[in-house]
Amino acid sequence: MRNSDIKALYYITHIDNLPSIFEKGILSHERIEDDQMQPERVYNTEIVNIRKEKRTPNGRSLWSYANLYFQPRNPMMYRVVHEKRVRDLAVLEVSENILKTLGIFITDGNAATAPTQFYSLIDGLKVLRRQQKILYNEWWNTLDGSKRKIMAECLVPDSIRPEFINSVYVADEEIRRNVSEKIGSRAISVIPEPNMFFQPNRRNRIGENISLIDGDMFFSTLQTLTISVNLQGVMGKGLASRAKYQFPDVYVTYQDVCRSKRVTATKPYLYKREGSLDEELADHGSELRTPNAVKWFLLFATKRKWRENSRLEDIEGGLDWVQHHFQKEEIKSLAMPALGCGLGGLDWKDVGPLICKYLHGIGIPVAIYLPREGTISPEHLTEAHLLTSQ
Repeated sequence: MRNSDIKALYYITHIDNLPSIFEKGILSHERIEDDQMQPERVYNTEIVNIRKEKRTPNGRSLWSYANLYFQPRNPMMYRVVHEKRVRDLAVLEVSENILKTLGIFITDGNAATAPTQFYSLIDGLKVLRRQQKILYNEWWNTLDGSKRKIMAECLVPDSIRPEFINSVYVADEEIRRNVSEKIGSRAISVIPEPNMFFQPNRRNRIGENISLIDGDMFFSTLQTLTISVNLQGVMGKGLASRAKYQFPDVYVTYQDVCRSKRVTATKPYLYKREGSLDEELADHGSELRTPNAVKWFLLFATKRKWRENSRLEDIEGGLDWVQHHFQKEEIKSLAMPALGCGLGGLDWKDVGPLICKYLHGIGIPVAIYLPREGTISPEHLTEAHLLTSQ
């Protein structure tokens, strides 16, 4: 990775700190203490204290550096989003020219963790080039090191001057207006980017309990996630492929229930996973109090053979099972993709009303994540179309 490969670096902060940052710059924690400033903190005390004790190769504390991320959508952001209010958060985009600063260090992961190595600029960029796929991935886990590596940092001594800040990212349009007022007439773009903050790009309410969502289902706060699978034990593409690598235990369970035929074309299998998803997704620190402490996975067959297209009658059979068994299985809320759409070859205009037929009005929140492939006609996203059978 060369300097020219890096378009920007990123700093996570509270929006109330923006006026000070645009006046004095992004300051190291040590500088903040020396100047007796009282900023709104986004990181918890435990994480801050760990960084104070960690030393760079020249013997200085991490507190002596302003730290930037190469990828802001990372485990630290996940923790901050769940400890603070999203409407209070902003990400500053910093020019890649900051890399010309003398005395910087590049790390190959979260600078506060033991395995992380510190490098000079040239050597660090070589390492990041080898990690580029991880840096731009949508997910991470602890076992393969990607959770640590996606948090690779650029450590800048003392401070970063305001003129290096190119723009500000926030979660939605309302926050954009608020931030624009805070920073006044400065010629800085304020850009809504929900995905950076693990928020859906769009959410529409349908009837009593259904939401249509354009976003990343794997970061849903609902209790149960639905994974589209086939009956051959192959997780090759789409959501299934991601589940295979992000949650290896789900893949092992899936293969087992395929062999034992506990999942069929019309009978999903509910994997009641006990591990905390927050522990896997959030940076190290105190326990998060969020709905993601436990996550279940509903393995829902949308294909019989992985090379075949989906059958609408199989989808209907599986939905009928969910409707009649969700209470017995203690499903409290359910996130579901557009079953059989995309790789399955089915059309949303047929699948959407079918899902709503069986899941509308059942008394629990249901989020349907729209297919990423293709464009859906607006008329097929309306209650008039989706609730035709009600």
